[in-house]
Amino acid sequence: MRLRLIWTGKTKDAHLRALGEDYLKRLTRFARCEITELRESKGSTGKAGIEKDSERISDALHEGTVFVLLDPEGAQWTSQTLAEQVQRWNNEGTREVSFVIGGPLGVSKKLSDAADKHWSLSRLTLTHEMARVVLLEQLYRAYTIIHGLPYQK
Repeated sequence: MRLRLIWTGKTKDAHLRALGEDYLKRLTRFARCEITELRESKGSTGKAGIEKDSERISDALHEGTVFVLLDPEGAQWTSQTLAEQVQRWNNEGTREVSFVIGGPLGVSKKLSDAADKHWSLSRLTLTHEMARVVLLEQLYRAYTIIHGLPYQK
């Protein structure tokens, strides 16, 4: 199974970028991973910016992918729940799961409605750059749970 992580904008903070790269490297021991950083809409604010970013995200999604939208209003999963979900996708023969972090203004209703799952990392507000690191860390943690490795303890 391949994991795709799709988000708008680059991770500018060097420390968070390095931490994300470290978790990505760890994660690739368990699964094929791909990060797609999309250009953020410049100069477009409000609904126009959301629509442009959402269209780019939609265009980046492969047909047949399981689309998981990171959404502050989504379901909150424990690390164990995420591990069980990842294992279920593996057992079902899922070819690709795409985790999407929208732009700073969110995503369009159309894109939100297209998601297979809505997942909230936390009820706390996280910067988009921090959310990227948390996503990578939690996916890595899920695989260590699945494989019975001591990291998750």
